[in-house]
Amino acid sequence: MLNEIQKLFLGDAPSWYKSTIIGFLIFNPILLIILNAFIPENSGFVLGWIILLQFIFTLAMALKCYPLQPGGLLAIEAVILGLTSTDTIYYEISENLKVILLLIFMVAGIYFMKNLMLTIFTKLLLSIRSKTFLSLLFCASAAILSAFLDALTVTAVLIGVMIGFYRIYHAVISGNDFRNQEHDFKDNSQIDSLKESELEDFKGFLRDLVMHGAVGTALGGVCTTVGEPQNLVIAGKAGWDFMEFFLQMAPITMPILFTGLVTCVLLEKFSVAGFGNQLPSNVRNIFNDYSDYRNKNITTNDKAVLLIESIVLIFLVLALAFSIAAVGLIGLTVMVLLTSFKGITKEHDLGEAFHEALPFTALLAVFFAVVSVIYDQKLFDPVINYVLLQDPSVQPSLFYIANGFLSAVSDNVFVATIYIKQVALTIPAGTEQFNNLAIAINVGTNIPSIATPNGQAAFLFLLTSSLAPLINLSYFRMVYMALPYTIILSIVGYIAIYTLL
Repeated sequence: MLNEIQKLFLGDAPSWYKSTIIGFLIFNPILLIILNAFIPENSGFVLGWIILLQFIFTLAMALKCYPLQPGGLLAIEAVILGLTSTDTIYYEISENLKVILLLIFMVAGIYFMKNLMLTIFTKLLLSIRSKTFLSLLFCASAAILSAFLDALTVTAVLIGVMIGFYRIYHAVISGNDFRNQEHDFKDNSQIDSLKESELEDFKGFLRDLVMHGAVGTALGGVCTTVGEPQNLVIAGKAGWDFMEFFLQMAPITMPILFTGLVTCVLLEKFSVAGFGNQLPSNVRNIFNDYSDYRNKNITTNDKAVLLIESIVLIFLVLALAFSIAAVGLIGLTVMVLLTSFKGITKEHDLGEAFHEALPFTALLAVFFAVVSVIYDQKLFDPVINYVLLQDPSVQPSLFYIANGFLSAVSDNVFVATIYIKQVALTIPAGTEQFNNLAIAINVGTNIPSIATPNGQAAFLFLLTSSLAPLINLSYFRMVYMALPYTIILSIVGYIAIYTLL
């Protein structure tokens, strides 16, 4: 019986991974007993940091096992060991309800817009032959959209488009027809060995585009109040509206944006950090065939569907730009409009739209449980207190560094919220020093946080999406590919803050 339970535990995950997770679960209570015996006043602090690192490990191994299960077990154990409480977890989740609603409904809404998105991006793919220019377009478009929409929304669009590209190509090389909607694009058993190399090249090409786009969401997201959830928190504490926030941030964010776009071009030109993968000529031919087929066989119904999706897309952009409601509620509206006018009324067809978002939503709830440990055990307090004790002239640059480091290992929304609350308690809002620190916190939690998938919800969503295993996008590969961006943009951000604030 025990052997069967062991086999069932974490399913198909490698044996060494299962043993590691079991080891964590056994080690933590034993360590707590030892720490309580020798350093009872700091036992929760030490173990809290260890559990945080263990959780990061589960994220790093996302392609071996989805992090929800091992991370969830660690979170449950943290509650049992008294490192946090269910009340704190509930508070963290309720504080981030907007993000959760966004994930559930906006991602589902985008799913029903896939025809239009695939049509637009297929035309872009075929009309632009320069990989460098195409990469720049993806990065710049994601940046512009993220300044007015939400980074998670833009990432959902990118994921949907890339899966659409992959599905079409995979169907053809598997001996099927790209018109076959039932094709299992996760099954490689029908692929000829001669096509495997081409498939790997195509995966590399898609990885490049989606990573440029993901970084673009951070470049644009830092500029406005609607770009990232923490921006609204900071703007609220500072009393800034949309335009004032943009103007206050512009001296720092505009150089970062420009540098990011230049970095994108250089990475492609010199094939650095895994970038520079070209679209194989045969793949381009397949997409040409697909485009020709669509143009020749498009029906009145297809045109009606594209028109409906186009109108709803315009509504989506305007609704988000003018913040007429919470992003999640706008997503729900988009889903209702699209399914109503496209005649999608069966429960099974509706359920498909939630397959991508709901597992990640559950993972995000577990993530908030880990954040609760950080909050209850005050894991970041030493850093915050140290910075606040320094000379006011160096505080902005120190805040930027501290924010950047902490956001790389934790949630940037949480870090920004904690920091801006602490600043608001010690420095009056509206003063020059408060404004400078607010700018440093915003930039610090948005830019250096691209170093790991932990820091940005959009990055974490990409890592745990169904796209990631298709294109071999692991945790460490994401870190590696983001590294040049992280180094260059973090340095530019630091120089701008040090010289201008």
